[in-house]
Amino acid sequence: MAETNLSILVFAFVIVIAFAFKSIKFVPQGYQYVVERFGQYVKTLLPGLNFLNPFIEKVSARVSVMETVLDVPRQDVITKDNAALTVDGIVFFQIFEASKSVYNVANLSQAILAITMTNIRTVMGSMDMDELLSQREIINARLLSVVDGATGPWGVKVTRIEIKDIKPPKDIVDSMARQMKAERDKRATILEAEGDRQSAILKAEGERHAAILKAEGDRQSLILKAEGKKEMSYREAEARERLAEAEAKATTMLSDAMGAGNSQALNYFVAQKYVEALKSIASADNQKVLMMPLDASGIIGSIAGVAELLKDSKDKK
Repeated sequence: MAETNLSILVFAFVIVIAFAFKSIKFVPQGYQYVVERFGQYVKTLLPGLNFLNPFIEKVSARVSVMETVLDVPRQDVITKDNAALTVDGIVFFQIFEASKSVYNVANLSQAILAITMTNIRTVMGSMDMDELLSQREIINARLLSVVDGATGPWGVKVTRIEIKDIKPPKDIVDSMARQMKAERDKRATILEAEGDRQSAILKAEGERHAAILKAEGDRQSLILKAEGKKEMSYREAEARERLAEAEAKATTMLSDAMGAGNSQALNYFVAQKYVEALKSIASADNQKVLMMPLDASGIIGSIAGVAELLKDSKDKK
């Protein structure tokens, strides 16, 4: 009897342990568990420690709420201007309500992929090829708006859609390469012409500046020459004036001396005229050699007489 009771206790303990294991659920971070009771949705278990009734409740789905990436396969797109392009992309989404992602759509990833590919053809088919190649950010924004709105009832938030590659046909690529080369050649020609124009402008500016400096230098030189000539003329006039004053003074002195009966003054005038006559004869163009007797004592005596006159004039003062 005691053994039977012990067996019942052991069995009851095992049942309790099993019940405890079945009723306790640890949900890891980044996941949510969907719970059903008799096949009907009851609640969603959040990360951490949770409890269930193991006899009537069960976890029907373990849903990751982390951001997920879907690779959109390559597909053909016909643009508005009838250009055939090959496009692929990538989709980032995150589940924010686990129950809707389980019960509102059968295959969530496949559904998101299908609606993304459909809208890629719709959005890109309404644009020209040049717009597709130059406005990729606008395409991504339009796709995100459409796809996110369509997946909202599934408990999904599409966070980003990116067009990875747009591949035009080979003939269009070759045409674009030729166009790009022509554009680069055109820019190079324009830049070269602009460089030549700037060089010509700078050269002309330099020549003009040099001409201005040269003209300014010539003007300053002429001004300095004129001032020099003016100064020289002034000094020559001053010298002539002083010489005239000296001659006038000498003439006055000699006249006074002659009036006083001094014979030396008369000798000075005779000697002066004699010297001037000799100077005229010597400077004549048709005279090469001049030979004539000269009594230098008379001239010397006359000069000595002038000296005596000057001495007498000083003594009187």
